[in-house]
Amino acid sequence: MKIVSFNVNGIRAIMKKEFTSSVDALNPDILCLQETKAQDLQVEEALASINGFHLSANSATKKGYSGTAILSKVKPLSIQNDMGIAKHDEEGRVICAEFEDFYLVNVYVPNSGSDLKRLSYRQEWDKDFNAYLKELEKTKPVVVCGDFNVAHRDIDLANPKPNYNKSAGYMQEEIDGMNAYLGNGFVDTFRHFHPEQVKYSWWSYRAGARERNVGWRIDYFLVSEAFLPHVSNAEIHNEIMGSDHCPVSINVK
Repeated sequence: MKIVSFNVNGIRAIMKKEFTSSVDALNPDILCLQETKAQDLQVEEALASINGFHLSANSATKKGYSGTAILSKVKPLSIQNDMGIAKHDEEGRVICAEFEDFYLVNVYVPNSGSDLKRLSYRQEWDKDFNAYLKELEKTKPVVVCGDFNVAHRDIDLANPKPNYNKSAGYMQEEIDGMNAYLGNGFVDTFRHFHPEQVKYSWWSYRAGARERNVGWRIDYFLVSEAFLPHVSNAEIHNEIMGSDHCPVSINVK
């Protein structure tokens, strides 16, 4: 089974590009999307030409903002939207699909913002989302993927020194949040298989950042330690275009 995660930065916009051929090239069994920027019916309409998947979407109350979706060739046993915490559940940031052997959680973690106005809220989010994942894990292992909006280590962004504690995505508070996930029994699959590889999953649209590969690795697959033996590989697909992010994936055996 191949699971792919992709922040599409607008599902209606990317469908006008090469998204359909990208899905064909990736050939996922499960495809998790973030930042759909559309209501549930609009997501369904946008993806109407992509056949063979069961679609579940979770949209923000605010139109044209945030949003997540899961497309799966195998119908999930159940779907659960959001964490069940009112202050976090208005933006369509979490969708959980239950399968026989694991829970798959698709997440679009809040960005602290260029002015860091949401940094304190981001810390609350990380704490509550961590607890939510551990509650799921009491029943069966968890695979969580998506845009975590944080580079974990210096190797995970092109310019660590000028960004550290100055830029959203590389504040110590955000790094502490990722440390908490990894310290709470989850494994960063890409770093497990590629300990020192420099590869990014997001690039600014400004100043030709992608062409110069001035990027950040902020898209992840984390898995419960107990599930790690079932993961055979983890990859970042820089060749796939259409968004300011590129897809990331794992293979499950």
